[in-house]
Amino acid sequence: MRVGLISDTHGLLRPEALLTLEGVHTILHAGDVGGLAIIRELEQFAPVHAVRGNVDDPALGLPASVQLTFEGLRLHVSHGHELGNPTPGRLAARYQADVIIYGHTHKPLVEHVAGTLVVNPGAAGPRRFNLGPTVAILTLTDGRATADIVKL
Repeated sequence: MRVGLISDTHGLLRPEALLTLEGVHTILHAGDVGGLAIIRELEQFAPVHAVRGNVDDPALGLPASVQLTFEGLRLHVSHGHELGNPTPGRLAARYQADVIIYGHTHKPLVEHVAGTLVVNPGAAGPRRFNLGPTVAILTLTDGRATADIVKL
């Protein structure tokens, strides 16, 4: 199963992101969406589960986090700002999951912490902090998870 991971679009959905996410089974958006229009556009490609980021209007009605199970693996998605300065270690200590997906820092990251795969797909929206836009593809096969960062 291929899962598209995206975060920090801040209202900008790049065509390159859509091309990269084409063909995934589902899309997980780790917050700072920037409006429901982004979710609607992503939904044209696959079902979307999105969480609220620190700059998202609560009126959007997005949950602070979601817990999902795919291919027998438990996934946790949150923006990460609830920890102040999220790090893979702090996230793994806080949430019980096989895979943790977060955003907020805009820095793409794939790291294993105590048996948990922690993934930040980076920021797919406007360029900030001298970082280029990225998304990630999470692959779930036979009870194992791997992730690849894709530069846009």
